Amino acid sequence: MPMNLEERVRSAVAALLHATGESQTALAATLGVSQTQVSRRQSGTATWSLADCEEVAAHYGIDVLDLLAGPTRATEALPPARRRAPARQPGSRPATADGGRR
Repeated sequence: MPMNLEERVRSAVAALLHATGESQTALAATLGVSQTQVSRRQSGTATWSLADCEEVAAHYGIDVLDLLAGPTRATEALPPARRRAPARQPGSRPATADGGRR
């Protein structure tokens, strides 16, 4: 069964939080609401308003339609500068300038 719009927005916000490494607390501060309010919207006990969606999209530098389209479109639209740096795997070594391993 396809996701409804509310589920798509919640999933997109969760994916954006994950992709950027940002916390609900940081997003809440940007939106001028409490972390509890963001948590309630993410759990489905409260809804994301259209105005909220516009603010979230602007915060992440994406079009609101990408946010409304769901997690895949939202994260694909996320500017590279907003993405968190990938974590190195334990025991991995950095690649050399020519792409090979040391």
